[in-house]
Amino acid sequence: MVKRKLLISTLGLALVACGGQDQNAGQVSETGRPFETVLLEKLIEAEPGDVIEIPEGKFSFNQSLSLMVDGVTIRGAGHDKSILSFKDQVAGAEGILVTASDFTIEDLAIEDTTGDALKVNGGENIVIRGLRVEWTNGPATENGAYGLYPVQTKNVLMEDNIAIGASDAGIYVGQSQNIVIRNNRVEYNVAGIEVENSIGADVYGNVATNNTGGILVFNMPNLPQPGYGTRVFDNDVFANNTQNFAHEGSAVAGIPTGTGILINSNDQIEIFNNRIADNDTANVIISSLYTAGYVDKAVQDTFDAYPEAIWIYQNEFQGGGAKPDGEAFEAIRVGLFGPEGRLPDVFFDGYVDESKFVDGEWAADQRICVSDEGVDLLNIDAPNGFAAPRVESELYRCTLNALPEISLAFLN
Repeated sequence: MVKRKLLISTLGLALVACGGQDQNAGQVSETGRPFETVLLEKLIEAEPGDVIEIPEGKFSFNQSLSLMVDGVTIRGAGHDKSILSFKDQVAGAEGILVTASDFTIEDLAIEDTTGDALKVNGGENIVIRGLRVEWTNGPATENGAYGLYPVQTKNVLMEDNIAIGASDAGIYVGQSQNIVIRNNRVEYNVAGIEVENSIGADVYGNVATNNTGGILVFNMPNLPQPGYGTRVFDNDVFANNTQNFAHEGSAVAGIPTGTGILINSNDQIEIFNNRIADNDTANVIISSLYTAGYVDKAVQDTFDAYPEAIWIYQNEFQGGGAKPDGEAFEAIRVGLFGPEGRLPDVFFDGYVDESKFVDGEWAADQRICVSDEGVDLLNIDAPNGFAAPRVESELYRCTLNALPEISLAFLN
């Protein structure tokens, strides 16, 4: 106990030292001590069932905060009222790191972290609600990679959050199961929302604008779990035309500027009832590993690089495709559609796994389907170096069986 108290005291002094740099930082708590010190102590000494309140004010920290106890809630007074600033951070890879189950965090802001804003590593029954994570200098490569970042989790709700300025993904969930991402706003990130190597996700009611790519559903190689079974519906995905500012070599560095929704090497995806508009490269892109910039890296033999069982239907499309990112895409636009033309709403790289074909054709449950009449699909013929790009809309007029709704029983 003596060592624990000494640790709290020492770290608390460091936090207070940087706390005075913000207008409202270093506020005195009811105990008469700076709140930064009180919060650190509460996180270290937390017990299951605790509710840790963050009062109104702006509080500065120069190192990461962490929580390792199940069943704790962290609650602020609002994302514009309770602000945790890490602008002067000198230690730690995240703003807040949580390794616990039955965790809720809500109604506060996390600003200007050196790395990820909030990372939840492992655990079940996670609620992330009403947060604002932001890099206040705007989109920049030196910003932290992820805003909200649950990984290797199960039963996750992310709702009513705002994420701005992440150099990778504003809202990200990876290698997880049973996820709901709803009613968030993501803006000026490289990727607005990203579901990666995760099983069973519903992504709906979100606004994604001014990102490089609005909503991504990825499978990446060399990870223990492949993902499948994501529904992307009832979202507003428009004008995601911010120049890509990701770190070179990162998974999102290859996202074309001007991408609305991007599916990469993932299966069993539904995209429906969305409003998708004015994304300069394409409103929807379906691609394989081979056009994602990873073909020169070692990939395990079992990795399925091909997107399959993708169903796009009942979306409202407008504009987009008029200023594609990259010389090859621009050449296709002008060559097929003229100087004033635009690429179709759905853009497919053309890679298919013929080893899975039945009688020379895709199996019925493995097809890419674009059901809506008047919505075209462009096959860019990437396997042949874009030699014969072509509109193939009628080949993809089909339907698939609907995926099930994601249920989060722990909320009932």
